[in-house]
Amino acid sequence: MEAAALHFLQAHGLQLLARNAQSRGGELDLVMRDASSVVFVEVRYRASAGFGGSAMSVDANKRRKLVHAAQVWLSQHPHYAQAACRFDVIAASGVPTAPQLDWLRDAFRADEC
Repeated sequence: MEAAALHFLQAHGLQLLARNAQSRGGELDLVMRDASSVVFVEVRYRASAGFGGSAMSVDANKRRKLVHAAQVWLSQHPHYAQAACRFDVIAASGVPTAPQLDWLRDAFRADEC
């Protein structure tokens, strides 16, 4: 799923900064650059929309972990520390070999967590 999401985002003009960035607080699926912003992208897949689908699976606990992982990543890459940041979600569904991707820009904000 991440490969499909990466290709999709690159086709929309974003540039890859990091993939599967690990920290003690969690993992960032994709870290991208969109103009002057750093974009932390969570990729979620669900075969069906039951139980709210893939976008709804990014709950408050997951958002807190992503914000923490993003803070760690920014501390390790200080040249991006002053850049605007946002959190996007790529909600994937359907057939895994040809998923339907729904891009939720600015899906949540760090100050909401």
